[in-house]
Amino acid sequence: MAQKPVQLEREAFCCSICLDLLKDPVTIPCGHSYCMNCIKTHWNEEDQKGIHSCPQCRQTFKQMPVLKKNTMLTVLVEQLKKTELQAAPSDARSEDVACDVCVGRKLKAVKSCLVCLASYCEKHLQAHYESAASKKHRLVDPFRNVCSRHDEAMKLFCRTDQKCICYLCSVNEHKGHETVSAAAEVAERQRALKVRREEIQQRIHDREKDAKLLREQAEAIDRSAGKAVEESEKIFTELIRLIQKRSSDVKRQISSWQETEVSQFTELQEKLELEITELRGEDSDLEQLLNTEDHIQFLHNYPTLSALVEPPHSFSIDVCSLRYFEEVLAAVAELKHKLVLKQPLFDIICFINGTLRLSAPPSLLSLSINKTTYCTLYQAGSRLMNTKAFVCVCGFCKDGYKSLFHSLFKLKSCQIQRLELLCRG
Repeated sequence: MAQKPVQLEREAFCCSICLDLLKDPVTIPCGHSYCMNCIKTHWNEEDQKGIHSCPQCRQTFKQMPVLKKNTMLTVLVEQLKKTELQAAPSDARSEDVACDVCVGRKLKAVKSCLVCLASYCEKHLQAHYESAASKKHRLVDPFRNVCSRHDEAMKLFCRTDQKCICYLCSVNEHKGHETVSAAAEVAERQRALKVRREEIQQRIHDREKDAKLLREQAEAIDRSAGKAVEESEKIFTELIRLIQKRSSDVKRQISSWQETEVSQFTELQEKLELEITELRGEDSDLEQLLNTEDHIQFLHNYPTLSALVEPPHSFSIDVCSLRYFEEVLAAVAELKHKLVLKQPLFDIICFINGTLRLSAPPSLLSLSINKTTYCTLYQAGSRLMNTKAFVCVCGFCKDGYKSLFHSLFKLKSCQIQRLELLCRG
């Protein structure tokens, strides 16, 4: 006669320190068992007190007992682990039929009742057996769908009414309807879903490609805008340096002219003062002659004083040259008027679809849009200096993909007579 296997209680094989199943179980002299690492850790903490005790009964030991592995407990714990593993109910997976009675954690059903129209796991199926009212119920292998009218598994699909039916439904209520097996209908719909999925995946691919292109365009715009700001700052710095240099040149020229003209006028003034001194002396002699009462003396001195001596140099003052400073101020004011930006910034940095061309001779730079020139730079004068001037032209295309064109041109001339910038409003 077969003997009933012994039921092992889990709590009897748990360590009272870690409250888990014994790992490398050892039994100390008082008879209690613990995990080897747990009791070692406990006794290491008691080393400072100089005693070693049992955590459960508090029996003390003068010396730390030698710990040896309890082989019998080890075998029993391993057997308990295997028993628990075999007895553990399995949870219902997505492809399994779940127990309809389980609450929360659904276990896998082992039978389905055609009368109750429910599926049961091992535990709840036992209760179904023990119920007097359900002893005569028909139990079958677990399935999900049962026809409520005929208590049969629904394995067919009615395309006319678009619903799942059983075999008895197909020969009664759905007689003459277009019916196929549920598997065939699923296969056909799966093919349709695959086609739809391919379309969606293609749209996803296209949208990801567009999104990538947009990101690349945004990054390109950021890089180009940053470069435009950097180069513009360099250009304006160079312009400020050139204006400051031109200001210094104007000041130096004014000072040089002032020094030259003042020197000439000072020299002329000295000559005039010398002539005035000489004339005053002659006038004094003439006055003295007029006051001579001796007629013979008067006639004797008259021939030497009567003739007026002409100055050795003739003086002429060019009054027009005194307006030099006013002309300089007028020229500087005119230059300021030409440099002042009158066009709005939006009209200068505009959306264009044009070409930037450096024509021959290299002194002429032009920006053309639809064969219409909108920006020209002319070089005049034959005096060339080592001055570096840069022209920066920025724009965007109108074809939907914005790009930034940036060109630098080095002009050798330090003097530009004409700067004409025409932008469409």
